[in-house]
Amino acid sequence: MMIKQLEKFLVPLAEAIGKNKYLVSIRDGFLVTTPLLIAGSIFLLIGEFPIPAWTDWLNSVIVDQKAGLTLAAFIEKPSSATFSIMAVFAVVAIAYSFAKQLKTNAIFASVVAAMSWFLLVPYLVEGTNQIGGKEVAVNLPGIPLAWSGAKGIFVGILIAFATVHLYAWVEKKGWVIKMPAGVPPTVVESFAALIPVTIVMTAVFVLNLIFGFLGTNVFQIIFDFLQTPMVNLGGTLGASLTAFFFNGLFWFFGINGGAVVGAVYGPVLATLSLDNIEFFKTGAGAPHIINGQFQDLFAVFGGAGSTLSLIIAMLIFCKSKRITNLGKLSLIPGIFGINEPIIFGLPIVLNPVMILPFMLVPMFNILVSYTAMSIGLVPICNGVTIPWTTPPIISGFLATDWRGAVLQAILIAAGVLIYMPFIKAMDKQYLQDEVTAAEENAADDIDLDDLSFDDL
Repeated sequence: MMIKQLEKFLVPLAEAIGKNKYLVSIRDGFLVTTPLLIAGSIFLLIGEFPIPAWTDWLNSVIVDQKAGLTLAAFIEKPSSATFSIMAVFAVVAIAYSFAKQLKTNAIFASVVAAMSWFLLVPYLVEGTNQIGGKEVAVNLPGIPLAWSGAKGIFVGILIAFATVHLYAWVEKKGWVIKMPAGVPPTVVESFAALIPVTIVMTAVFVLNLIFGFLGTNVFQIIFDFLQTPMVNLGGTLGASLTAFFFNGLFWFFGINGGAVVGAVYGPVLATLSLDNIEFFKTGAGAPHIINGQFQDLFAVFGGAGSTLSLIIAMLIFCKSKRITNLGKLSLIPGIFGINEPIIFGLPIVLNPVMILPFMLVPMFNILVSYTAMSIGLVPICNGVTIPWTTPPIISGFLATDWRGAVLQAILIAAGVLIYMPFIKAMDKQYLQDEVTAAEENAADDIDLDDLSFDDL
């Protein structure tokens, strides 16, 4: 009865989240930025590889003699060209996806969103200047990288939604310049976008002017009153545990929990990860224990439910052919974070025996990892984007150092012990079913040696 009630609540909720234009646009927009983050992370790992002799050598090789720039500075540039301007990429990608949802011209809408972002960002950077023979702190003209990175993510999302909405509304009102027949399509589209673009630009200009009279800017307002509270809340232990509770619960009903929960929680985790990268590069701010890498690399191994531990338990403790064969089939994919064979083959879906450990193991991993990092036994994740398909031990080392790899090994072993009694209970039933089936097949077999023509 309780399962049916939960199903009635969760299935419509998952469908609503999965069809929500805003959440889908955020999800798809961040997916577009993923290759950039991974590529930038490769260079960041090369430049910050935890071997002192390597980093000393990089800092000793002078590439640009005039500017005094070392090889380390040049290797850092690709990561700065990705992480430090991630808000700009997010604006364009989310606006493009949202325009597709609204069935308007995605190219022009995404460009307008980017233009609006640059129109609203304050063109001031902190610097120093020689005044009276002394260096004095001054504000200099320029685009501050602080707002183009993690601090500008949330305002970028809002700009993308607001500007694309306005652009689509103007376009659907028919306030466009129409060209005569025979004009090339690209020219038609360009002139059709002229009025919507002008209206959006004017609206954003007026908004920026209002904030200017108030002595502030929209970036600072959104950061102080929206992004900071949401990130602080999302970076708590309670938020992470709650997210994984619902993640497991959705999977129990056959709904992709990662897609549903990630659509809501993903932007917060991405912002926390970018904050960590900025901290480890510059020392600015403070690192967050909870972030995207913490979730992917320490909460779960082998996919949702940390089922790599389950697969190992299946191979060590089980005797039934159904479970052992499934374990052998699932081991290699499980090492790389793919666990659909377990989710639907064991199954986890609608399996009252396995739902408890499936939800318990990730939450156990979160508690242990959070404690280990908070007391300094294991370094906090550096925020570098490591693909979720990276095998454990390797991923733990890359995200922290050797202590992260050891922690992963301990968590996998603990997960095996947690899963063991539950999978053994299933294995006992499956083994009994196989014995019964074998006995029935043996009884149905016909022994040809017992037949004779005299019986006919």
